[in-house]
Amino acid sequence: MNLFPELETNRLVLRNITKDDADSILKYLSDEEVMKYYGLEPFQTIEDAWGEISWYQSIKANQTGIRWGITLKGQGKVIGSCGFHNIVSQHFRTEIGFELSKEYWGQGIADEALDAIIRHGFEQMEFQRIEALIEPPNLPSQKLVEKKAFKREGLLRKYEYTCGKFDDLYMYALLREDFFQS
Repeated sequence: MNLFPELETNRLVLRNITKDDADSILKYLSDEEVMKYYGLEPFQTIEDAWGEISWYQSIKANQTGIRWGITLKGQGKVIGSCGFHNIVSQHFRTEIGFELSKEYWGQGIADEALDAIIRHGFEQMEFQRIEALIEPPNLPSQKLVEKKAFKREGLLRKYEYTCGKFDDLYMYALLREDFFQS
């Protein structure tokens, strides 16, 4: 069973991203502010968007991740994405990632989308631990995961090399038992 699980919330449908979504993805992933902490340079071409979509498809096919397109109910346009990557199945652990088109910031959309995928991750994918690696200057993402009861566990110094520089990352984690107690 390798069907793509569509998730629905009050305002959102989280669905599979296809090549037909390339224009939408190019639009928000070409924005410097959206890409500031994404680990890639802002996209320039439709080929950049196709490459990102290919990555989404490959992590699903390889069972190392899953990425949902965030859409508003009744509108098909992808306005962001969220999901899991670097799944380590033998340890029941994964990392979470998310981004949203700037025009939808501050409306609680990322919050709502994360609620859905975190619940899916613990209930359906049987994760024990969901991690979030966040650059120290990225305060909005830190606030969002802290609101979801993620705990900051430490600082990973010079952990990633992206966009020509080494980045420190805070390690956050949410454990299954903490999720079900809240």
